[in-house]
Amino acid sequence: MSASPVPLLPPGQPLSPDQAALLDRLTGGLDAAGLWWLSGYAAGLARAGALPAVRSIAAPAAEAVAPPTLAIVYGSQTGNAKRLAESLASQAEAAGLAVRLLRADAYPTRELKNERYLVVVISTQGDGDPPDDARGFVEFIAGKRAPALPELKFAVLGLGDSSYPQFCEIGRRLDERLAELGAARLLERGDADLDLETVATPWIARALEVARETIKAPPRASVTPLRPSAAVPAAPTRDAPFAAELLANQRITGRGSDRDIRHLEISLEGSGLHYEPGDALGVWPVNPPALVDAVIATLGLDGEQAVTIGPDTRSVREALLRKRELTRITRPFLVQHAQRANSDLLAGLLAPEGAASLAALFAQQQLIDLLRTYPASWSASEFVAALRPLAPRLYSIASSQAVVGDEAHLTVAHVEYAVGDGASPDSLRWGAASNFLARTDEGERLPVFIEANERFRLPADASRDVIMIGPGTGVAPFRGFVQHRVEAGASGRNWLVFGNPHARTDFLYQTEWQDALKRGQLHRLDLAFSRDGIRAVGHGDATPPKTYVQHRLREHGRELFAWLESGAHLYVCGDATRMARDVHATLLGVIAEHGGRDAESANDYLNDLQSQGRYARDVY
Repeated sequence: MSASPVPLLPPGQPLSPDQAALLDRLTGGLDAAGLWWLSGYAAGLARAGALPAVRSIAAPAAEAVAPPTLAIVYGSQTGNAKRLAESLASQAEAAGLAVRLLRADAYPTRELKNERYLVVVISTQGDGDPPDDARGFVEFIAGKRAPALPELKFAVLGLGDSSYPQFCEIGRRLDERLAELGAARLLERGDADLDLETVATPWIARALEVARETIKAPPRASVTPLRPSAAVPAAPTRDAPFAAELLANQRITGRGSDRDIRHLEISLEGSGLHYEPGDALGVWPVNPPALVDAVIATLGLDGEQAVTIGPDTRSVREALLRKRELTRITRPFLVQHAQRANSDLLAGLLAPEGAASLAALFAQQQLIDLLRTYPASWSASEFVAALRPLAPRLYSIASSQAVVGDEAHLTVAHVEYAVGDGASPDSLRWGAASNFLARTDEGERLPVFIEANERFRLPADASRDVIMIGPGTGVAPFRGFVQHRVEAGASGRNWLVFGNPHARTDFLYQTEWQDALKRGQLHRLDLAFSRDGIRAVGHGDATPPKTYVQHRLREHGRELFAWLESGAHLYVCGDATRMARDVHATLLGVIAEHGGRDAESANDYLNDLQSQGRYARDVY
């Protein structure tokens, strides 16, 4: 038997061959965030004297002084903030700066008082909520335990969606609070919309420039890689997606349902893409052709006229099909359109006192409704430039790769509805990606990529119980969870709480769940069909209340708390605006009632579960 190869190390390195082999094994499976954390951890040990000083062959023989560290903390719901933070960390390290990169829920808040240089990259979830992995971090900084920070220099990059009134609210609050605590800004806050690069790319470049000027980096030693680099084919990414074949496109709601929910099976064969239960599949959509034609006709544009988008030139119709957002109204566009339409009503919506009406407009109308209700003159190039770039949509993967191989399954609600009386063909409205997927035929190809979701993972200990709360299409990742645990032979119990309007037409994956229950692969199934309890009532009769998943949780609160006390992991997936908030409030009530706690300690209990990775949400 041949000896194991020893990793390549720079001449004069202080490690023995055995230590080098251990280091190689340790670092071999780490991702970028893990490597950044490890480097900061090792540097901290060296500063504390826990490890012997390591001499660099390029350093003079003098007492080592720990360089100032740039801490980069990110809070991310869909992965965008994480990706930007990693990019900044990589560039800063390449510039010779000592960097510590941490997810917000891994950041030791007790260390904030000693921090000197801090960059926060954080998204706003929905309309003004922090991402789940940053709730504790945001609450600490906003709360009374936050220390004075006169020595801290900081910068905040906020990410958001300008179709919500509280655009980048969490970034704004953190920026103001850090300044209130006495910290000084390295540079002004950045507020990035869904077209991230427009703001994020120049902001990161400026942040790097300021950091290099402010933090004096020591001379850099030359380092030989631990292992020789080999050419590896680039895996598909968000910006270079894989053209995946659609294998199946099946409606899984019954006849008579007012919902069109699809089960899609997509081939990843030949892509090299891999995913874990809890990850998402990103899809680049093409806007509904009928909607594009309606927008062109409403504005009186020539669909074949050439327009320039960045370095590309294409027709107006192609630009609106593939490059611009048409199903959502954004605040920046509304500002411009209000000026062109000379509308006092739109101007009033944009004033602070019009916030509630503005939120209703964003929620209830699409771009075509705005253009028809408030006519204005636009040239083709100005109109295309004013629209937000089309962004990919992320869908929770409804399968385990350990079971389905080179496939990814999705559960997608096709958004299609009529406005007004619904009589006109022009009354139909669609969701961009859901309509794109619904009208894609089997055998056609879709541009896709994998978006990892490290916050939404099954427990490493397969003996742990899991509680899965997923009404509607929120059940998607739990199909993958159960598949994966069955395949792995997990001994922990599986409890699913599912809800939808009607049992007869809307019980998604009904036969699969019933079969899993019969086989003992699903140990408990609680259902909430909200409209089945509503009967025809006469004049003066009270309408029975609707039953949702949170009501089932409250009914079975004693068992729920007992599962949590015995170490169960709790997962929630689905609508962020109502369901997730109602479920969160119900969980607090269950913990308070059955755990004998007041409201504050119930909140601490749930926060502790989240910090342990035992309470995870995938909400949208």
